[in-house]
Amino acid sequence: MTEKKKNPTVGRVDVSQRAGGDQPTSGLKISRLFSASREALWRAWTEPELLKQWHGPKQFTAPVIELDLRYGGKYLFCMRSSDGKDYWSTGTYREIVPNEKLVCTDSFADAQGNVVPGSYYGLPGDFPLEMLVTVTFSDEAGRTRMTVFQEGMPGGQMGEMATQGWNESLDKLAAVEIGRASCRERV
Repeated sequence: MTEKKKNPTVGRVDVSQRAGGDQPTSGLKISRLFSASREALWRAWTEPELLKQWHGPKQFTAPVIELDLRYGGKYLFCMRSSDGKDYWSTGTYREIVPNEKLVCTDSFADAQGNVVPGSYYGLPGDFPLEMLVTVTFSDEAGRTRMTVFQEGMPGGQMGEMATQGWNESLDKLAAVEIGRASCRERV
């Protein structure tokens, strides 16, 4: 059977209201259909050795993946560019529904896990200190629909770069083998 690369659903969305009555915000949304089971994709998001295989854009590695996968638990990830520069991120798990949904905050960090502004890595000063990432997994015609929504991502060039980075990461995820399962995308 010939596999064709499917264009993922990608876009910017408006969130009508955040909890607590904050002003409306925007976000980045990417949805893809994978041949792997929800369980296999869940493992790819929650097991450090699997995360290391795909986390970060195509020219990046993930030498450090630490996570405490429980409500209120924290993670600390490092993405390393091809020129050796490290970019750290941290967050707190807010919702964990195995094989269905993962929600966590997302912030830039230093190597000790302290939240730092985007300017620490040369990003504009208006980059949010914290965003919210929601990943969902659902069955669809014998495959798994995985959707990533990053609430609070700025638009413009920063949003475009983030979308490219997420897509490159998910391209790497599509190549990961988990046990006997492949995460390849299917049309």
